Amino acid sequence: MLAPQLIEFPRLGSPDIGYISVAEEGKVLPFVPRRVFWTYHTPEEIVRGRHAHYKSEHVLVAVAGRIVVVTEQADGQLQSFRLDSPHLGLYIPPSSWHSMHYAESAIQLTFASELYQEEDYIRDYATFRAVWQPSKL
Repeated sequence: MLAPQLIEFPRLGSPDIGYISVAEEGKVLPFVPRRVFWTYHTPEEIVRGRHAHYKSEHVLVAVAGRIVVVTEQADGQLQSFRLDSPHLGLYIPPSSWHSMHYAESAIQLTFASELYQEEDYIRDYATFRAVWQPSKL
């Protein structure tokens, strides 16, 4: 099973002219995106996420500001990732419970492997643990 991990996007350019990072089909991303969305103007006291998925994979990118993402695997393994550079992304497999804490100026871009379906979301923590328990994998 895949675990959450950082992905480095190509960073082309230089300090005197600026940079561009690219996510092309079949390169860098571990899936072909079917949906792209972004989150912004999230107050610092709000924690977003707090869910896992049955099927959908995601890559999160802080295109501006700072986002701290905490992931938990069904075996209880916790990881914390600080996204604060637009050329880094965080791969989140469906089997990971995740929460995001935003700096007020943060803008999060998300690449998703699936179209939105509410049925794909596991929003209850006990259900997450039951569905993704290590003995069932």
